[in-house]
Amino acid sequence: MTSDSLDLFGKPVTPATSRSVPVMVPLPVAGPYSYAVPDGMAVIPGSVVQVPVGPRKVIGIVWDEGDETGAVDSKKLRPIEHVFDCPPISPAMRKFINWVAGYTLTPPGLVARMAVRAPTALEPEPMVEGLRLTGTTPERMTPARQRVLELASDGFSWTRLGLARAAGVSASVVETMMKQGVFETVFLPPPPAVGAADPDYAPPELSADQRDAADRLKSSVGQGFSVTLIDGVTGSGKTEVYFEAIAETLRQGRQVLILLPEIALTSAFLERFEARFGSKPGEWHSDLAPRMREKVWRQTAEGRIRVVAGARSALFLPFEDLGLIVVDEEHDTAYKQEDRVFYNARDMAVVRARIGDIPTVLASATPSIESQVNALAGRYDRLHLPGRFAEAALPDLKTIDMRRDPPARGGFLSPVLLKAVEGAVGRGEQALLFLNRRGYAPLTLCRVCGHRFQCPNCSSWLVEHRFRGQLMCHHCGHAEPVPEACPECGTLDHLVACGPGVERIAEEVEHHFPEKRTIVLSSDLSGGVKRLRLELEAVANGEADIVIGTQLVAKGHNFPLMTVVGVVDADIGLANGDPRAAERTFQLLAQVTGRAGRTGLTSHGLIQTYQPAHPVMRAIVSGEAEGFYAREIGEREKSGLPPFGRLASVIVSAETRGEAETHARALRAAAPQSRSISVLGPAEAALALIRGRYRFRLLVHGARGDDMQSFLAAMLENGPRARGSVKVQVDIDPQSFL
Repeated sequence: MTSDSLDLFGKPVTPATSRSVPVMVPLPVAGPYSYAVPDGMAVIPGSVVQVPVGPRKVIGIVWDEGDETGAVDSKKLRPIEHVFDCPPISPAMRKFINWVAGYTLTPPGLVARMAVRAPTALEPEPMVEGLRLTGTTPERMTPARQRVLELASDGFSWTRLGLARAAGVSASVVETMMKQGVFETVFLPPPPAVGAADPDYAPPELSADQRDAADRLKSSVGQGFSVTLIDGVTGSGKTEVYFEAIAETLRQGRQVLILLPEIALTSAFLERFEARFGSKPGEWHSDLAPRMREKVWRQTAEGRIRVVAGARSALFLPFEDLGLIVVDEEHDTAYKQEDRVFYNARDMAVVRARIGDIPTVLASATPSIESQVNALAGRYDRLHLPGRFAEAALPDLKTIDMRRDPPARGGFLSPVLLKAVEGAVGRGEQALLFLNRRGYAPLTLCRVCGHRFQCPNCSSWLVEHRFRGQLMCHHCGHAEPVPEACPECGTLDHLVACGPGVERIAEEVEHHFPEKRTIVLSSDLSGGVKRLRLELEAVANGEADIVIGTQLVAKGHNFPLMTVVGVVDADIGLANGDPRAAERTFQLLAQVTGRAGRTGLTSHGLIQTYQPAHPVMRAIVSGEAEGFYAREIGEREKSGLPPFGRLASVIVSAETRGEAETHARALRAAAPQSRSISVLGPAEAALALIRGRYRFRLLVHGARGDDMQSFLAAMLENGPRARGSVKVQVDIDPQSFL
């Protein structure tokens, strides 16, 4: 309650009101609440406001008339307390929020909250104090003062510190000139978070295939909704092609959103963008400093930032005039959010583009099955880039049959792979060893009694991280020191690490190549994103000979000296019941082997496997991606799996196993009758215990045209309410089956 809303006796004064409006509040409720608009207050649909909810004050969005849950006399309503001085959320954005909420069965307030996640950016940025010449000359001229005057005479206003730095003088020189009346104080608008992108800064030299693709993309800009899939081998120049569509959008005065799966790690992409457009794009990701996050949100809403490159949450930024969306590495699973609001940013990007009537570009060397099917059906345009830029050769790919060429006892690297690494580093080139498993070993046990170290909160083994001297759970974060004795039988020095992680491979590499510079790249190493960015830059600059990394090294990085890529265990992704296992393994292996030979050097990709005859391995080695996709699409169609059918996952969790199972069975019993939609389960989830919560899963399967949302809504409505510790999560189009 502000002081001006109290009377002379300190009692609250109710503002006079004449109308009410619906306001979407950030709560898990079915729709907006009604609030009174005080006389003299101006609000329109989209206005961002502060309203009371119980004892709290929350940020809400004035919604469209008729969306409130029930009409109430404005005199009986609580009033809106404040209207923020920021651009309103656009009609297209409000429609998008409603669509996402309906599709994902999420309360719309929780989706709307994603559009206003920078509260301090809702008010205008403060003006910056600056200086301007008055025409008065200094009492005594010195070389330092002369340099200051020459710079300031350009007619522009300067900040004190900026002028001093530009002139190469101390701040005291400028301060003295101010006291002598040489400068007057003026107030300047806050500086932009990033410079303006210039579409004509550095036009690229494109190959004939790239130029043809770029021209087709440019022709779609400004022509309404469309989706174009750029499908090209690694190193074919897909980025340069969609940069031309970005340039055309900028020439038309509109904004661009570029979605990237790992924006926090892709400093190389930002540098490529800057080289083409003369300035970096605005960044949006969880590792961004709070102050910069606020500036990017505000300046994007005002239209001052023309290009934003961001992670999946950037899809909910309130752009002033969005003209193009690009989804790079569109196949990547990082686009799927599995917390609170479950959504796939790639699919939602297409929806946002349709609502805004703008084009979307999806780019990948290994497109998802869903995008391939849409392109084959004509729903998406397709641009294919068959060769690498500048005629650089693709790596020579071979499998290493681990049954014929096994590693030495206690090791995990085949002699064939070690010989290839030795040859590369001997020539002054680089080698990459890829293993999609963090830590030192995935399992630690006692050789005497067989005790296995398991997480106390999850149904998963603890992973040894020898660099840290800890056993860690990758699901809940539980960590404990590696003990000297077995906690079960008390035997000393009989704990054994089973299986390899990247740290163990690094240990083996250092044994074979003690003189070479090795580096481990994994998302859980100390130092976080900043350290990973520096290490990726070091690899690109040739400051390491052998790189050992997890899947983060497969995400679009360009390592000029990389000529040998070895996949340590290509079979990992195939050893589970995920219906997308073959697709994901193919994509990952194709992406990681594509790191080799991107600058034209002769390169090799070696894949260690116990299943060299598996269709995925044969497709990778032969380069027959079309054949692999045709086989997978046929299998999906035969089984009625996405994109030819629909799936939804319902996870029921509770603090006790009995509670979770009982509630899941009751939901199953409440499912409506349907000829084409079936409910499988409940069954314990593959990870039956996470963070101390027991988990049961229902899997709902239907035909492509089925109304899955209505079926699930009816099941949840007819079923019991979640009480006690029970929680129910609905995931439409699940990507994970754990």
